[in-house]
Amino acid sequence: MNGEQEVDVRLTRVPGLLFGGDYNPEQWPEEVWAEDARLMAEAGVNMATVAVFSWSRLEPRPGEYDFAWLDRVLDLLHEHGIAVDLATATATPPPWLVREHPEVRPVDANGTHLDFGSRQGYCPSSPVFRAATARLARTMAERYADHPALAMWHIGNEYADHTLECFCEESARHFRTWLAARYGTVDGLNAAWGTSCWGQHYTDLDQVNPPRKAPGPINPAQVLDWRRFCSDALLECFEVERAVLREVTPDVPVTTNFMSILHGLDYWKWAAAEDIVSDDAYPDPADPTSHVGAALSYDLMRSLKDRPWLLLEQAPGAVSWREVNVPKPAGMMRLHSLQALAHGADGVMFFQWRQARYGPEKFHSALLPHGGVQSRGWQDTLRLGRDLEKLAETAGSRSKADVALVLDWDSWWGLEAPESMPSKRLELKRLLHTWYDRLHALGVAVDLAPPERDLSSYRVVIAPNLYLCTEDQAKNLRAYDGHLIVGPFSGVVDAADQVHPGGAPGPLRELLGLAVDEFWPLADETTQTVRHADGSAGTASVWAEWLRPEGATPIAHYEGGDLDGIPAITRHGRTTYVGCLLEDVRPVLDDVLTRAGVRPVADLPAPGADLPTGADVPAGVEACRREGVAADYLFLLNHGTTAAAVNLREPGTDLLTGRDLRGLIEIGPRDAVVLRTAHEGEK
Repeated sequence: MNGEQEVDVRLTRVPGLLFGGDYNPEQWPEEVWAEDARLMAEAGVNMATVAVFSWSRLEPRPGEYDFAWLDRVLDLLHEHGIAVDLATATATPPPWLVREHPEVRPVDANGTHLDFGSRQGYCPSSPVFRAATARLARTMAERYADHPALAMWHIGNEYADHTLECFCEESARHFRTWLAARYGTVDGLNAAWGTSCWGQHYTDLDQVNPPRKAPGPINPAQVLDWRRFCSDALLECFEVERAVLREVTPDVPVTTNFMSILHGLDYWKWAAAEDIVSDDAYPDPADPTSHVGAALSYDLMRSLKDRPWLLLEQAPGAVSWREVNVPKPAGMMRLHSLQALAHGADGVMFFQWRQARYGPEKFHSALLPHGGVQSRGWQDTLRLGRDLEKLAETAGSRSKADVALVLDWDSWWGLEAPESMPSKRLELKRLLHTWYDRLHALGVAVDLAPPERDLSSYRVVIAPNLYLCTEDQAKNLRAYDGHLIVGPFSGVVDAADQVHPGGAPGPLRELLGLAVDEFWPLADETTQTVRHADGSAGTASVWAEWLRPEGATPIAHYEGGDLDGIPAITRHGRTTYVGCLLEDVRPVLDDVLTRAGVRPVADLPAPGADLPTGADVPAGVEACRREGVAADYLFLLNHGTTAAAVNLREPGTDLLTGRDLRGLIEIGPRDAVVLRTAHEGEK
């Protein structure tokens, strides 16, 4: 995997689509376990995540283990045909470890030690913590290596959810070691960090500390390296356990659950270290547009390894951690699950199986609610299980996209530095959504990609922002011969967060055919009119730039105000530069998609026509396509609260109902169609 082992296109040896959730039997008397297993089987559950927070039960005292209860749980699940995603139980250290070794506790930027009493209460750099996790992982791997229920290993849990960083002395030592590996000498660090500014010149690496609370703004280059270090330090924790598991159980895949598009961890690097990409997703039922953000994160999960992934956690209904925890209306649990499958998942899991009676998550929904089998939630669970059986043949099918969005964590960290930037309003997720939301509405398939990846398979590549852009990244973009769109504030700094000679767009200057004369961030509640070449007008907010073309052709200008008449958007060959934050990118994006011949996934059988305006896939209906060996699968998901009419461009069979469909069909509110179209010779 990633050069070490080859993986099957399917996630595990479990046939079909995975379905289940976190199971915490230690929260319940043992007489309940048999009922749980029976009801899981009745619902069609085929996988359970077990032992995520069980360290204190499995190792109640140092080196003293109690696996008897877990043995019985795994045996019981296996007897009922349920595979196990077995956690190494290291998400929360036990009380004895924290009390015997208080140095494992994390420390915040103010120097406060955070005590035991929640989860993830550990310093990622602690050698004591890492050694203890490795011992437990080895003990579990040796015990369960041959257990027939074991299908997958689950390391940690939601890394960086509660503890992303630690500022203790051990972390400081680890940070210095990391810096020494990156820069070699203190002179190399001084050059990279520009420490001649504000008198921060170091004469020894031992003088360097984490960016703790200081009297004023902290060196942004130091903060950027700290962000890189924190992601790497947690990844090292994961890799310590992974090494043990691969040694003892080399054929069992390893995962950890990501948290959608998370600022703190570089998921490109993390995904390379695991066998299966899995994600936790909790779109807000109170937000009618939350499914768009979920779709973006799902496209990232699929793109991380370009293969099927697993939705490892979602809520059947309400969560427990928002200020107001709105439940999911009828149909939404099923629809959200189908959405993950539409975007390439080969399984949908939940937190959790049985709703807890105590603790911080006692009001978090579950597949088996407090009300038991009489509840609405249980009926939803049964329905979803039946639907997943009908969709089993989609497992292993793939998605193909003609458009890629570029996402780079170094650039994200640099762009959203806490201080000393032209504007704190320029946020990467907003920039991503500026383009993605329109692509999603059109039903155009989208991958995400790092700027170093081979982009030649895409017709259109969009880099919403590359604030930090290296020469190698720029060279890769110059080598791309498709249609490229680059967003504002790109090519500003190098890998050390130093402004490129000559200013922005730095190494992108030749590609874009322009120079940025001056950044022009817009004050809150202020907008700037942008006049396109066809005479239509748009609006920019938050950000604008004074552009000076050097071969590029202006295709839109600012109108009115201090920037009146200055180019706002330019084109140089097949490359478009948007020097502002447009509130509506349709005039730019739709034109580029048409030039590139990109078609919506629901419109593939009719090549050559103009890009549709949305008449065939109406607002609120999401369209995704997966391609299999014998058939393709068109997912049509109605996120609206009223029925939607959709004109099918190809006939097929709806796997959910068994009906043969063609032409104009109606999809009910919060309902879906999964249209199977057989390949020639397979009908």
